[in-house]
Amino acid sequence: MRLLLLGGSWFLGRLLVEDFAERGFDVTVFNKKQLAHLSGVRHIRGNRELDEDLKVLAQSGPWDVVVDVSGKVPAVVKRSARAFAAVAERYVSVSTIRVYREWPHAPVHEDSALWPGDPDYDPGTRVFNPATYGPLRVGCEIACRDAFGSDRLLIVRLHQMIGQYDYVGPLRAWLERMRRGGPVLVPAPDRSIQPIDVRDVARFMVDQVQRRTSGVFNIAAPTDDRTFSSMLRGCAEVTTGDAELVWVDEDWLVDQGVEQWTELPLWQYATATSRVSIDRALRFGLQCRPLAETISDTWQWLNSGAYQADNGRHEQYGMDTAREAAIIARWLAMS
Repeated sequence: MRLLLLGGSWFLGRLLVEDFAERGFDVTVFNKKQLAHLSGVRHIRGNRELDEDLKVLAQSGPWDVVVDVSGKVPAVVKRSARAFAAVAERYVSVSTIRVYREWPHAPVHEDSALWPGDPDYDPGTRVFNPATYGPLRVGCEIACRDAFGSDRLLIVRLHQMIGQYDYVGPLRAWLERMRRGGPVLVPAPDRSIQPIDVRDVARFMVDQVQRRTSGVFNIAAPTDDRTFSSMLRGCAEVTTGDAELVWVDEDWLVDQGVEQWTELPLWQYATATSRVSIDRALRFGLQCRPLAETISDTWQWLNSGAYQADNGRHEQYGMDTAREAAIIARWLAMS
């Protein structure tokens, strides 16, 4: 099966390249980077925002499937999808659960209401803006559906991914914080979380491509026993530091102006952050390894010398040491 992957330089894209190649797909990767790790995989360098590059790429077909892990701007995705509609049998679009209008304030499933989206829209910037990200990704989904129809399209809406090749690094931030040890500011021990190992996402996607599945799937881990407590205690255990977890009331953290998701990675103060239904994906074979396994394997990878934080985005996670100590002191003084 001939497969074209748009992106593929890091995290999910990199895992997909490896998994598809391992299962015998004839893989071509298209992006702007030099990728030394793509042994046995064809690499075409180019820019998907340039019509000439898209034209050359389409002429390299036909393709059995195009997997798009890099499309985030509706107008750009529309041009890409239209370029491949006549030379590809199927299209796979990696989207996000941010497309749901009510998330994270209410539980969502694949048929929940979406933000309005415009497949022709281009914001003129490529800087991430959480306030507009959901509508942008809805526009991308519409563009893909317009070009391929529902029967030839697979849409995967991701929640929180963690694990190897994550050069952004919310889990990395917690692991490194635990390694430093001492009092650690942490929220809500019993709050459920749904981070999923990127390897499990990749496996599910490759399975569905092989089965020629179409439709929309939310992808996250089942909550089960996944809580902030289990995640952070797991991080403390593998780093073998002397971390002392200081659990702090969430309402009080919000009053202190603590930034959700970044200063305290993976924490979002909303009632339904981790109430994303994955029932449909489970029926189609989604399997999720234990959180402790993901934490242990990620820690080993971070210490293997393979980790390369080359995009600068990892710096957004974690709290300034002095600020953390001051907040902990204020909390303990109240206790």
